[in-house]
Amino acid sequence: MSRMAMFLRNHQRGHQLLLLCPEKTWRSHDVAMKANMGSCPSVINCLISLVSATWCLTFYCSTVLGARNCKELLHQGVVMSGWYTIYPDGMAPLQVLCDMDTDGGGWIVFQRRYDGSVDFYLGWDSYRRGFGSRLTEFWLGNDNLSHLTSTGTWDLRVDLKDFNNTAYYAKYSAFRIAPASDNYRLTIGAFLGGNAGDSLSYNNGMAFSTKDRDNDQWSSNCATNWPGAWWFNDCFIADLNGVYRLQQNSNPIGVLWATASTSSINYSFKISEMKIRPE
Repeated sequence: MSRMAMFLRNHQRGHQLLLLCPEKTWRSHDVAMKANMGSCPSVINCLISLVSATWCLTFYCSTVLGARNCKELLHQGVVMSGWYTIYPDGMAPLQVLCDMDTDGGGWIVFQRRYDGSVDFYLGWDSYRRGFGSRLTEFWLGNDNLSHLTSTGTWDLRVDLKDFNNTAYYAKYSAFRIAPASDNYRLTIGAFLGGNAGDSLSYNNGMAFSTKDRDNDQWSSNCATNWPGAWWFNDCFIADLNGVYRLQQNSNPIGVLWATASTSSINYSFKISEMKIRPE
């Protein structure tokens, strides 16, 4: 195969311009195409034109690399839920779990709990950075949440399942997390409905608290008395980062959302997901 000089330039968000030019010549267009495909692994479409004057193949590669969030991925034709890399404005590339199935899809999942395999009774720095993994339960990280929600307007959706696999949800407008300088303070807008009821408005405007950073409105530390981390007020009627229970439980220490129509306001849920999507 002839040696080629390769020039890769950003054409615009989500597109790349790739020029492959032989130092002398090439055997066939097929050789050049194979060389290009190794350099554009996320190609959706490539429009190919032969620039005969310079003997270059020009590839306009439409990729998903420029998507800023899961909703943009959905609009680009990505319809399967799973882990993807997004490119939010002003942030490094970020791997996120995209829920493309629930309520029209396009959701970034930032909290997931389903089996108690990950300890959520952690400190400030762990919640700041995020913890868990794509194979386990996880928290995406308060820094990431703050950066993501700093521009635009975002909806929040909470999805829950009890130990009978009955599903509940709650939805809010205008979700935003403040930066670390304001202790990742929670702001939400209107409760948009859902059979889980509204257990979060009580925490609206509250700073985030952990076992080693007490920012709540109580004289003691909510995060140590009800082990977890949350936007505690004095203290809460929801705490989805509380202690995970392996079976149905009505202990007030648990994965709680008190307004859901379960057998007890202290019912600890089996599955919890929190997710955001641009409005």
